[in-house]
Parts: sequence; structure tokens; C-alpha cells
Amino acid sequence: MLFKIVTIPIYPSKLSIVKAIIPVAGAGTKLRPLTYTQPKALIPIAGKTILSVIVDQLLDAGVQEFVFVIGYLGEKIQDYVALHYPNLNCVFVNQNDRKGTGHAIGLTKEVIGNEEIIIVLGDTICDYDFRKILSSNISLIGVQKVDDPRNFGVAELIENDRVLHVVEKPLIPKSNMAMVGIYFIKETKLLFESIDSLLSSNQESLQEFSLTNALDDMITHKNVQFDAFRVNTWFDCGKKETLLTTNATLLKNNDHTDTEAVFNDTVIIHPVNIAKGCCIKNSIIGPNVTIGEATKIEFSIIKNSIIGSYAELEDVLMHESIIGNDAFVRGSSQSLNIGDNTEIDLR
Repeated sequence: MLFKIVTIPIYPSKLSIVKAIIPVAGAGTKLRPLTYTQPKALIPIAGKTILSVIVDQLLDAGVQEFVFVIGYLGEKIQDYVALHYPNLNCVFVNQNDRKGTGHAIGLTKEVIGNEEIIIVLGDTICDYDFRKILSSNISLIGVQKVDDPRNFGVAELIENDRVLHVVEKPLIPKSNMAMVGIYFIKETKLLFESIDSLLSSNQESLQEFSLTNALDDMITHKNVQFDAFRVNTWFDCGKKETLLTTNATLLKNNDHTDTEAVFNDTVIIHPVNIAKGCCIKNSIIGPNVTIGEATKIEFSIIKNSIIGSYAELEDVLMHESIIGNDAFVRGSSQSLNIGDNTEIDLR
């Protein structure tokens, strides 16, 4: 089922022909319990969310039309986009069955037609030149070298970064160039043909219909040329440790503390991001801390952590932690991963 929010673009661009597809239907199981109550894409980092970082990058590059593939807690994605991007020209497509990225992209066929697309997975934040990618004359796949490529889709490259094959999570990788989850595709019709063929022949990979398999079919059977482009930095925000690293990196680029808040007898060690309405007393905050709206903190030391909105923390020494919205924590030093609406007494 499709839901049209608005059809009037307000971001002028020469690249209006390119549509962005952002799959955000995953359950985010590696970030539970946080993702029991909110989609992974809406977890806060450095005063934004993962989703808003992606959308802002694409808007800045001139993309005007967006397709969000939603599923688990999809209504929260819709509400977030409506609130924070009320004039965005976008469509929501439901993926009721989580059958992988290939299946998710295939659901957008009627919306996309034959127009060029850029696909950005909803848990991926990268640093690269969006405008350069969108002006390419050939299709592109974003890559970065990794130490252990077995947990990623892998691109096998030949000279001049031409893509020879792509393989999803190979047991014996022939390359250490992991695909980062960003794809610019000009031959959209052929992409959907490959996805349809994958689905109709029931070619599952690791119990999912992988976009990687469809791309490899385009390369090997339809003679579509793909080149690799290397991103400057890549954060796969699917795990707690990576999420905290991403938060720290983005904070260094965009340090901000709410100047209206009153922090009595408190030391702030930058970089931090403290949202509006927070009350902080007798504490040390930072470095690398993001705090959501209307959170109360007393007699605590917090560093390298993400704290949700409307949380309450008292008498805690906290590091490398993620605390959800409306959580209450009182006690001593721990490394925590706590979901929304939780009460914990560590004394």
C-alpha cells in the first residue's frame, strides 16, 4: 500500500530526475532493547537521527523525490518525516514481510518507473561527494576496505575500480572491498527485471532476497557496467559500538549545547549535544555525549554515551552507554544498553 504525503517539491535542483530509495523496514535486532519501541533509523546521534542525516545529505545534493520502504514500527517513520520534513516530496511503501533488501527495493517498482535512483540503506552513514555520484554517467556502488569482509556484501574489482562481481557475505571472500549500502543505478528497468527474476525463481540468500544478487545478475547476465566509488568514512549503525563511534565523530563536526538550559554546578566537556529543556545539576557531561529533550541528570558523570529524551539519571558514573527515552537510572558505574520506558536502580 502506498501513502502519498505531499507532491510539491521545495528543494530546487537540476538532479530532480534522480529518486532516492531509503529502506527502513528492518527490526534492528542487534540494537535491542532500544529498537523494541523505535525504529533503528530514529535513534538519536549528535542532535539528529540516523534517518535525518541521510535525508539531509540527499537534500543538500539536490535530490527532490524520496521513497521510504517501511515495515516494523513504520508509523513512527511516517510521523517523524511528517513532523521534521513537512514539505518533503515522498512516498511510503510497506514491506509487510521482511524478505531482504532485494524484496524491499522490488516493492518500489511502480513508484520509480524507469527513472534513475540512488539507494541508501537506512542504517548507513557515509562521507562522500553526493553531487559527484549523482552526475555519474554509469552506475556506481559505494565501497570501503575492511579487515573481515565476511559479514558484508563484497565487490570484486578489476582495473580502474570496475566491478566484476558482487557477493553477499561470502564464506571465502575474494575481495576485502565491502559494499557500504549506497548504490546509484541508471539502468533501473534492468534492476527491477533482475529482482523479479530473483523473486520468481525463489533464489533466497541466507533466507532473504538480497539486492546484491540482483546487482550481480545485472553485471553478469545483462552486461551492465558498475564502477566502485570509495567513501571517505563509513558507519554501519547497526550495532551499539558503531553507533557510539558515529555519535562521537558527528559531534566533533557539529558541536552544540543548548544555551537556554541552566546547568548548575556542572562541567561540560566538549563535544556534546544537549537538547532543549534539559536540567543538569552537579554533574560532568562529556566528551562525546548526546542528550535528548527534557532529560534530568543529577550527581552524575557521563561520557561517550547517548541519552534519550525525558530520561532521568541520578548518581551514575556512565560510559559507552545508550539509554532510551523515558528511562530512569540510579546507581553506580556500568556500561548499559537500555530501552525506552525502563526503570533501573543500581544501588
